[in-house]
Amino acid sequence: MQLDDPDGALDSWAGFCALTGELVGGAGDLSVGPRLAPAVADLCARGLATLVRDYFLHNLEETFKNNAVKTFWQKFHPYNNSSAVERIKFCVQERWPEDVLSTALEDICLEKTYQEKCVLVLVHALQSYEEKARNRKLQAAECSSSLMPRYQLMVSSVLLTTLPLRFPEILNVYFKKKLEELNTLMDGSGDNDQLASHEFSGGSNVSAWDSKMDIDSQETVISESGNLVKSIGKVVHDLRCLGFTSMTEDSYSSAIIWLLKSKVHELAGDDYRIPVLGCVKKWIQAVPLQFLHALLTYLGDSVDYESESSGLKSPLASRPSSFPGIGVPSEALLRWHMRLEYFAYETLQDLRIGKLFEIIVDYPESSPAIEDLKQCLEYTGQHSKLVDSFISSLRYRLLTAGASTNDILHQYVSTIKALRSIDPTGVFLEAVGEPIRDYLRGRKDTIKCIVTMLTDGSGGNTSGAGNAGDNLLEELNRDAENQENADYDDHTNMDEKQAWLNSESWEPDPVEADPLKGSRNRRKIDILGLMVSIIGSKDQLVNEYRVMLAEKLLSKSDFDIDSDIRTLELLKIHFGESSMQKCEIMLNDLIDSKRTNSNIKTSLLRTIESVAGQEEAEMSHDVLDATIISSNFWPPIQTEDLTVPASVDQMLSDFAKRFHQIKTPRKLLWKKNLGTVKLELQFEDRSMQFTVVPVHAAIIMRFQENPSWTSKTLATEIGIPVDSLNRRIGFWTSKGVLTESVGADVDDHIFTVVDSMSDVNKNSIVNESSEAFQMNEDEDESSIASVEEQLKKEMTVYEKFIIGMLTNFGNMTLDKIHNTLKMFCAEPSYDKSLQQLQGFLSGLVSDEKLEMRDGLYLLKK
Repeated sequence: MQLDDPDGALDSWAGFCALTGELVGGAGDLSVGPRLAPAVADLCARGLATLVRDYFLHNLEETFKNNAVKTFWQKFHPYNNSSAVERIKFCVQERWPEDVLSTALEDICLEKTYQEKCVLVLVHALQSYEEKARNRKLQAAECSSSLMPRYQLMVSSVLLTTLPLRFPEILNVYFKKKLEELNTLMDGSGDNDQLASHEFSGGSNVSAWDSKMDIDSQETVISESGNLVKSIGKVVHDLRCLGFTSMTEDSYSSAIIWLLKSKVHELAGDDYRIPVLGCVKKWIQAVPLQFLHALLTYLGDSVDYESESSGLKSPLASRPSSFPGIGVPSEALLRWHMRLEYFAYETLQDLRIGKLFEIIVDYPESSPAIEDLKQCLEYTGQHSKLVDSFISSLRYRLLTAGASTNDILHQYVSTIKALRSIDPTGVFLEAVGEPIRDYLRGRKDTIKCIVTMLTDGSGGNTSGAGNAGDNLLEELNRDAENQENADYDDHTNMDEKQAWLNSESWEPDPVEADPLKGSRNRRKIDILGLMVSIIGSKDQLVNEYRVMLAEKLLSKSDFDIDSDIRTLELLKIHFGESSMQKCEIMLNDLIDSKRTNSNIKTSLLRTIESVAGQEEAEMSHDVLDATIISSNFWPPIQTEDLTVPASVDQMLSDFAKRFHQIKTPRKLLWKKNLGTVKLELQFEDRSMQFTVVPVHAAIIMRFQENPSWTSKTLATEIGIPVDSLNRRIGFWTSKGVLTESVGADVDDHIFTVVDSMSDVNKNSIVNESSEAFQMNEDEDESSIASVEEQLKKEMTVYEKFIIGMLTNFGNMTLDKIHNTLKMFCAEPSYDKSLQQLQGFLSGLVSDEKLEMRDGLYLLKK
């Protein structure tokens, strides 16, 4: 062979091309191999090895593209060319896309396998030439070693450049269906957490999944699940051989994540009383990890954690714990486990955050859901997501005009308790609670509702959970005692070693924490302190409690105040004895009243018995119980002139005289409009019992003297205005005791007693709606001046000072007015808060005495 013979080179090239076409286009006939070697050797000797390689690969590419690739993609054309609705119909078919995908992969892999054999024929030819020409530096060695990698790259490139847009969707549908089928098998098998792994030997044999089930059903499940994993593994293997490694992993990864999220949604649901996280973690080990272990083993990717090929690991890294049915997991499986757990935590966290408003409404019954959320947040660290989402829910669902103040406060207390479980430092409670506190400060009845919630026995829970009869104050007191005991135990039982361990486990506050508040201040979350922060000062809360206590005590028909004493003692713990001194005196007044009543009644009875021949009084003194108050320590009491019947007036006079004799020099000044009266009214055919206020009793008792009265005459007799009489007498007309008719004067109505039920039915004067209206009207009339009324009366003293300042200075800010009053008002001294002053100035603006512009107050012109 002469290397400089051009004709010989052309003949060798022509022979190589013909043999290449025969080999590549042949139907499985590899017999041309021995004839191909001489032509390849001649061309390599002439330095044309690279040309030989490139031409051979080009022929393979054209053949692969025109035959295998075109046929492969045509099998998916019906789905790729269909509309969205038609694609949904494809997806619901039972065996789609499993049958199409398996057939298509089988055909193209057969073609690829044959072409790989053709590549090996050329590789052998090149290697034969290398052995004969070892002493010469030739390109053949490089070409033979790079031929198979170049072919694999060519196959992948051809498929990816012709890839239809919908093919990744087809893979996603396939893996989702297969994993759903596997999950159904596992759920039906019973003991999911006892299932063992698939072990594959030789890349194709499937072993049993160990499980404590009935033998027959166990073997069936093992066989079905093994075959299912084997079919999935074959598809994954074929796709990876075709160069779809990344796409395949993305597809079955997304299918596993989708199945995981579906399982979390299924387990979580809307029942917040059952913990979910533990069940999800068991399911991860029972289904996805078992599947991945079997798949990775089938594909040969399961590398032992201790293997050197698993990469560098920290010498401090702990050996992973074994999984049920798997043993010690491989590094890849361990990464999958961490990944799946993170997605499980994040999915459950998002679900619970989205329903956090409902969860807190049901707290403490929903405490398992709160505990799950706490663990999820500790794992993901996405606390800011909770804060933003919950504040948004509060603004749209709670902080609205339609929500009552009482409901908002109960939800706030539940929020404090729930978030205290999630974050004991209180960092996130500060952020979440601020919008609630700001909104409540703008409501007029906030203080009253807080006091009611602290003392009404509902425990701050609308659900009524907790000990019966306990109010929120008692619950807070128990929490405080528990915290103090825990702190005492921590400090007394902590040795140096434990203190050192605690210091090593110290963690800084989250980045969302307010730097102005140190960790020591956040260690205890004081619910009562947070309530007081809404109001502004504890004095306002104490004043409101004093008013409510006064109303409650004055409306008592007996002297049972045990619960009020208990509440007062708890308030003294939180607010101090000096703040609650007036309230304590009020309760002592009732205790003294009970003793004084007993002494006076006994004394009056002895007097009557000792005086022989004395006529018995029209009314017995036993029916009278007087509440004797120290007016200097009680809130201002609303007084109203009232003339009571002579018999009642005489009884009151006798009682007052005897009191003066016993308590010299003290005297009684009766508030005749206050208290309650128990009456029994007797008619011709019936008797009726009522508990009413004194003015109602005074009205009806006048009808003993005369069965019919005009409104003006009756008002004069009782000593109240006519309009007040007409409003109050409606109570008796609504009860069917009196009937109303128009007299000679249109404004002077006539009221007559109804003696029999026939008259009641005839006149149809029993009206439930008017009765409800009358009762609501009576409830609105309070015997004690409200805190707002007291404040307005006290602030009226400073009105002249404020008007004088604005006359001299023209306009002033709220802060400047406040500071000036504190500086110059000595008699009486100015001790009001900025919030109280703002409320008073708003009243002056409403009365058009002042006006406000750009934050400045000035006189109304």
